[in-house]
Amino acid sequence: MSKKFLCATLCDNRAFKVDVESAFVRALPGFSIVGMTNQSIQESKERIKSALTHVKYKFPAQKITVSMSPSDLKKEGSHFDLGIALLLYMQKESFTCDEFYIFGELGLDGDVKSTVSIFPILLSLASQNKSLKTIVPKSIVQKINQIPNVEAYGVRNLEDAIELIKSDKKALHVELFSYKNMIEIEGEKYFYEKEFELDFSDVKGQDRVKRAMVISAAGMHNILLEGSPGCGKSMSIKRLRHILPPMSMREMLESNAYSCMSGEDRELDAKRAFRSPHHSSSKPSIFGGGSSKSMAGECALAHNGILFFDEFPHFSKSVLEALREPLEDNQILISRVNSKIKYETKFLFTAAQNPCPCGNLLSLRKECRCNELEIKRYKSRISEPLMDRIDIFLQMSEELETSSKKSSSQMFDDVLQAFVFQKKRGQKELNAKLSEKELAEVLQLSEEAKTLLEKASSQFGLNHRSLHKIESISRTIADLAQSKKIYKEHILEALSFRRR
Repeated sequence: MSKKFLCATLCDNRAFKVDVESAFVRALPGFSIVGMTNQSIQESKERIKSALTHVKYKFPAQKITVSMSPSDLKKEGSHFDLGIALLLYMQKESFTCDEFYIFGELGLDGDVKSTVSIFPILLSLASQNKSLKTIVPKSIVQKINQIPNVEAYGVRNLEDAIELIKSDKKALHVELFSYKNMIEIEGEKYFYEKEFELDFSDVKGQDRVKRAMVISAAGMHNILLEGSPGCGKSMSIKRLRHILPPMSMREMLESNAYSCMSGEDRELDAKRAFRSPHHSSSKPSIFGGGSSKSMAGECALAHNGILFFDEFPHFSKSVLEALREPLEDNQILISRVNSKIKYETKFLFTAAQNPCPCGNLLSLRKECRCNELEIKRYKSRISEPLMDRIDIFLQMSEELETSSKKSSSQMFDDVLQAFVFQKKRGQKELNAKLSEKELAEVLQLSEEAKTLLEKASSQFGLNHRSLHKIESISRTIADLAQSKKIYKEHILEALSFRRR
C-alpha cells in the first residue's frame, strides 16, 4: 500500500505541484527515488537515513521506492527531504499527511532547515490555489504566514513534524509579521523604515537636488543627474533609497521572492531594493537569462526599488537600448527555445553621468580637455528614445552651500504626506507608474495650467510621451503641496526638470 504527500518544484519562475508517493515491496533491501530528479534529491537518501535514526526508526528488510510525479517534469532541490522522511516513518501508521504541502531540508541530526526556493515556490502556489496548508521550517514560518491563502505550520526537527501530524494538525499560534512603522490607508497596510543609514544632511547645499529627490521618491519618477566628478551625484542617489514611500505587504513579498530566486535569502522587511550594477556588466546579468536556467537579472531584483546606473554613458550600447522596454512596460520577457519567463520590473531608474569624457565641462575650477567631437560622441551614447523615458534631468553645480541642512527625515515626511494623498485618492500605483487612462482620471488641471501646457507642447515640440511625463511630475508636485488641482506653478516646476 502506497502513501503520498504534496510538494512542488520551481521551473521557469513558476511552481509546479509534485505528488510524492512511497511503496514498500518484498525484495532485496534498497532505497531508490525515481521521477526525473536531480543530484540534490538523490543525495537526500543519506540525509533521510541519518535523520530517521534519531527518531528510532528501523528500516525494514524491504525494497523502498519513492516516486515523484509527473515523471516528465524536472525536479530539483533539497526541500523534498522532510516529506520523504515522514512518508517512510508513516508507512505502517494509520495517519496520513496528503493534505499538506511539506517543505524542508533535513540535517543529519533530524533538524529541519530552510532553503532559498521554499518562499518563491509557496508564493507561486498561493497564486494558483484558493487555500493550502503547508509544513515548513520554523525559521521561516512567520514569513510564509504573510502569503495570502497559506496556512503554515512550523517545525524545528523531524520529531516535531511527526508530533504535528499525529496531533490532528493542531499547531501553536504563529504571530504574523509585525512592524513598528506602519500606516493604514483605505483598509490597506503599508510598512516603512525610519532609520537613515545614509542621510541627506551629509549633502552640503544642493537644495534643488534635494527637491528633485523628493519629487522623484514621491512619484517613483526616473531621474538622471549630470555634473562634474565629486559634486555629489552618486552620494545623493544612494540616499534616495531611504526616503522612498512605504511598501504594501504584496510588494514586500514580491521583492523577497525575486531575491530568493537569485540565491539571496533575506528577512522580510520594508527596505526597498537598491541595485547598482557596474558599467561592465553583461546584458544577461542586467536583464536576466542564462543558457540552462533563466535567472532574474538586476532589473527584476530592483522591482519596487531602485536601479542605479553610475557612469551612465559607459554601459554598453546593447544594454542601454534594451533598457527601454522594461522602463516603458514595467516588465521584461525572457524568451528561450524551451521557456518564456516574465519578470515584473516596476523600479525607479536612477543614473549619474559626467557632462563630458574628462568630466570638467561644467567645472568652475578645472578646464575641460575635450574637443567638440568627443563631447558629441559621448552624449550620443544615450539615445533620444531612452532619454524620453527619464522624467527628471538635473545638472548639479560644484558650489558647496553650507546653509541648507535638510535631513532625510524631513524629506521622508514630505514623501509620506504625498504618498497618503495619492492613496486616499484611490490610486493603486504611484504617479509615475500610472497608465495614460489612470493619469487622466486624477489629473485635474486648472485653466491656466492647461493653457501653459499647450503652449509648452508647441514651443518645445513635446511628443506624446514627454507630455505624459510632465503631467505625471506636475501631479506629484501638486500632491507634495497637498493640492487636488494642478496649477500653473506646478507645471512650471515640472518643465524646469526637462533636459534642454
